Amino acid sequence: MPKTSARLLSLLSLLQARRDWPGHVLAERLDVSPRTVRRDVDRLRELGYPVVAAKGPDGGYRLEAGAQLPPLLFDDDQAVALAVALRTAGTTGAGIEEAAARALNTVRQVMPARLRHRVDALHVTAVERVGTQPVPQADPRVLVALSAAVQAREVLRFDYASDSQEAGAGPAVTPPRRAQPHHLVTWRGRWYLVAWDLDREDWRTFRADRIAPRTPAGPRFTPREVPGGNVEDFVAGRFQGSDSGGDWPCRGEVILDLPASAVSRYTGDGVVEALGPDRCRLVMGAWSWPGLAATIGRFDADIQVVGPVELRDAFAHLARRYAEAAAGEPPRP
Repeated sequence: MPKTSARLLSLLSLLQARRDWPGHVLAERLDVSPRTVRRDVDRLRELGYPVVAAKGPDGGYRLEAGAQLPPLLFDDDQAVALAVALRTAGTTGAGIEEAAARALNTVRQVMPARLRHRVDALHVTAVERVGTQPVPQADPRVLVALSAAVQAREVLRFDYASDSQEAGAGPAVTPPRRAQPHHLVTWRGRWYLVAWDLDREDWRTFRADRIAPRTPAGPRFTPREVPGGNVEDFVAGRFQGSDSGGDWPCRGEVILDLPASAVSRYTGDGVVEALGPDRCRLVMGAWSWPGLAATIGRFDADIQVVGPVELRDAFAHLARRYAEAAAGEPPRP
C-alpha cells in the first residue's frame, strides 16, 4: 500500500479527472479498501477540497467547486502549460500583467527543479510595431462583468467613451448604451464585446477598454445568431469593412514583376502564386479600391492589373493624384 501522502495525491488526481467515481472503483484503482477511501476523502475535506458523497447502491464521490482555493495538483505538462500561459498573459490586453507575474512566481516556487528549468528556459518578449500607439488595456473587472452578462443573457447598460473622450477632450453628456451582449472576443490585442444594440437595432462591436458597465443589469433576452452564423468571420468582416462574412469588400488580382517569396511575406491573407523566378500573381483584398491599389503599389515593381475594372480605375485615380502631388498642384475640389 502506498504512503498516505502519495495515496491522497493519487486520489485527488482521479477525482479531478472525471466527474463521478463509484467508491469501489476508486478502491480498486488505488489498491485499498473502501474504508481507506472514505478516510482519505475525509482528509481531503480537511485540506479544503469539497468532495461530496454521491447517493446510490454503489456509493461514490465527486469533487465540486469550492468557496476557497485549496492546494492544486498538476501533472508536469499541466504545470508547464500554466506557467507558459501566465508568462504570456501580458500580451492579451486584459490588464493582468502584475497579477500574472505574482501567480507565476507562486507556481514556480512549488515546482520541482526539473520543471523550473523548463519554465525558466522560456523567454517571451511582447513586441510593438514602431510608430504605433500602445494598445489600451481592458480592466479585468470589466471583462469579468461583460463575460457574466454574456453568460446570463442579460441586457447590458453601460457608458461608452468616444474617440474624443479617450483622447482627453473631457467627459461628454451622453445617455447610457443598451445592448444584448452575445460574445466577448479578442482581436489584435484588444478586447471587444459583440452585441445587439437595442437603440440602433443593429449589431455592434464595442471596445471593452471604453466600456463602463452600469447596474443593475436589464432583463434577460433570447440570443440572436450573428450574421453568417460564425462570430470569428463576423468580427473579421467588420474590421475589413464588410457587414457579414470574413472577406474583404474589395478584392482584385494583379501580376507583379517580383519573386513570389519577396511578395508573400507582406500580403497578410493575400494569395501569391509564382509565375516564374521573378514574376508572380497576387490576389488580395482591402476595405476600398483605392486602398487596395495603394497597398499593391507598395511593391517596387511593374504591375499588370488582371481585374476587376474597379481596381484598374483605382490605379488611374491614384496616378492622377500622385501626379498632381509631384507637380505641386493644389488638390482638386
